[in-house]
Amino acid sequence: MATHHLDDSVTQPYWDNSVEPRLVIAPGDTVVFECLDASGQLSKNSSVDDYLNVDRSMIHALNGSVFVDGAEPGDALQVEILDMQHKGWGWTAFKSGFGLLADDFPDAHFHIWELEGEDCHFGVGDIVVPFEPMPGCVGVALAEDGRFNTIPPRANGGNVDIRDLTTGSTFWLPVLVPGALFSTGDCHAAQGQGEVCGTGIECPMTVTMRFDVRKDMAVKELQYHRPSPISKVDGAGYHATTAHGPDLFVNSQNAIRYMIEWLVSSRGLTAAQAYLLCSAAANLHISEIVDQPNWVVSAHMPLAVFPA
Repeated sequence: MATHHLDDSVTQPYWDNSVEPRLVIAPGDTVVFECLDASGQLSKNSSVDDYLNVDRSMIHALNGSVFVDGAEPGDALQVEILDMQHKGWGWTAFKSGFGLLADDFPDAHFHIWELEGEDCHFGVGDIVVPFEPMPGCVGVALAEDGRFNTIPPRANGGNVDIRDLTTGSTFWLPVLVPGALFSTGDCHAAQGQGEVCGTGIECPMTVTMRFDVRKDMAVKELQYHRPSPISKVDGAGYHATTAHGPDLFVNSQNAIRYMIEWLVSSRGLTAAQAYLLCSAAANLHISEIVDQPNWVVSAHMPLAVFPA
């Protein structure tokens, strides 16, 4: 069982089963991925103008692909996330036409976080979000020929943005082509469930994963196990807002709108700052989906991110 290293000198902002893999490994091998931030173009000195001028065709700047010997269509690719280490900074941003509340926020905002040890410093109101890393994109090549962008999640995994895929998690993806051709990137130092403004705390990261091929199981889409606890902030409680109605998307919008109002009135943030913080730390939940015609969505903000 060997350990391999993939630097960040080559990125793959697409899914394409015809591209030559960067690495061939055996089941049981470990790969250390050096991942750029999701854009592959920003730095800790970047501005909102830099963000607005990012070449969108280069997103998500994935690292890969990795050919896993013996993986065949119908198998499951098993991946263990062994370690994730940040590189001292990250960013959260939104722009016109993007995010859950795109119509509410027509002007772009770009915010740099300072990452120090296990803390992500917001830089406003002594707010600190715990470092709970996850790769936003984990995927294998699609069975269909051609080049596909990485923006939407697909049957191959891809841009799933699931905060539970953290250090200590194991996940399984369907193998769709020989060798699986796995790639990863779009790493986040933290992210709320929903990533409501369109970005978490996006950051470059070193990611260590171990691979295996499961001939004894088959999955149609991504499945995972994650460790407990759900979050490091569980001990201090939550403030939750709720919204009801027949449309889960609209309910999600309203739950976040109410949370933004609470953050502005109780914590002194601007609406834009509150929206950015919601994307990094607030968790959306479907609280009720059986009492038609209305369902309930709730948004939970951990109180531990605020100073005592």
